[in-house]
Formats: sequence, C-alpha cells, structure tokens
Amino acid sequence: MTPLEMNLSYGLAWLSFGAGHSFLASARAKNLFEALLNPYYRITYNAIASVHIIAVWLIGNRVFEGTDSFKPPVEAGIALTSLSILGLILLAIALKRYDLGRLSGLSQIRNHKLGITEANPEPLHVDGLHAYIRHPIYLGAYLILWGNSQDLHGLTTAIWGTAYLYIGTIYEERYLTMTYGDAYRTYRDRVPSIIPWRGKAV
Repeated sequence: MTPLEMNLSYGLAWLSFGAGHSFLASARAKNLFEALLNPYYRITYNAIASVHIIAVWLIGNRVFEGTDSFKPPVEAGIALTSLSILGLILLAIALKRYDLGRLSGLSQIRNHKLGITEANPEPLHVDGLHAYIRHPIYLGAYLILWGNSQDLHGLTTAIWGTAYLYIGTIYEERYLTMTYGDAYRTYRDRVPSIIPWRGKAV
C-alpha cells in the first residue's frame, strides 16, 4: 500500500466517525433515539462513539503497521511526551467541572429508576479553566493528539483528529448558543475558544 493509499484509507475511517458522530448528535437522531431508548440513550450514544473511535484507531494501526519512515529525535520525543501528559492533566481538570455521571449516561438511568426528573440543561460552566478558554477539553485533546505524533500513525492521527475537533468545535458553538442564548454569547465574546491569550477573562 502506497503512502497516499494509507492516508486515504485512514482518512475515510475518520470521515466515517465524523459523519456517524454528527448524525447521532443531530437533533433529529437525538429525538428519535431518545424516544426509543429513553434513559439509555446517552450511555448507548457514548458506547457507539467509543467503539467507533477505537475501530478507527485500530484501522490506522493496521494500515501503518511496519512503517517507520517518521521518527522524531530523542529530545523531540521527550518534549512531545510532556505535551501529551500536559494534555491529560488539562483534560482531567476540565472534566472535574462536569457531572460525569450525567455525561456518561449513568445518572439518567439511575434517576429514571428512582423517578427523579433531571434539571436540563446542565449549568453553563464559566469558572475554573473555563474562565480562560471556552473549550479546555478540546485543548487537552489537541495536546494529547500532537504529543503522540511520534510516528507516522500518530502524526496522521493528529492531523485527522485535529480536523475532526475543529469541525466539532463549530457544531459545539452552535449547540451552546442555542442552549444558553445570550448568556453564552456574552461569555463567548469575552473568553477565547482554545488559546488562553487573554488570561483569566471572567
């Protein structure tokens, strides 16, 4: 398989994930599957997305197996690994601001069994890391992706993953604006998206 064929194959796998994830996240699909699955919608959505992204990574691992044309120097490898660790730390800190039970879908199942009606939506987060950037989870993901670009598979994963996250940010912004209205517009005008160039903005 030529380098072009390898990249196209992996790119198509990422495209399938992006298309599938966008479809499942759309209002039409959400309304349909929520009606069918009720409290099990969120956990099913997460399970499908997790299996799909793992399958995409495994396809890439298979496609690029045995290729070693791209290897960074030792010093660069240490720097990239440090970048990846920083991304994991940022991701962990950012996720602490969210209701992980709700994010995973476990809270919906538990509350349904207990007859508890959930508050919807989750409050808009503007403190912690969100006082510096609007999407700290995405920043953590970017750092992890590029920190792991230490071979051809990792580099290609970083490129396709960055493209996916960039497009995902656009859709996320639309969703947040629709959900929180003027509160999010005001927040968006004051706080940068990914790069904390303004310092603490709220």
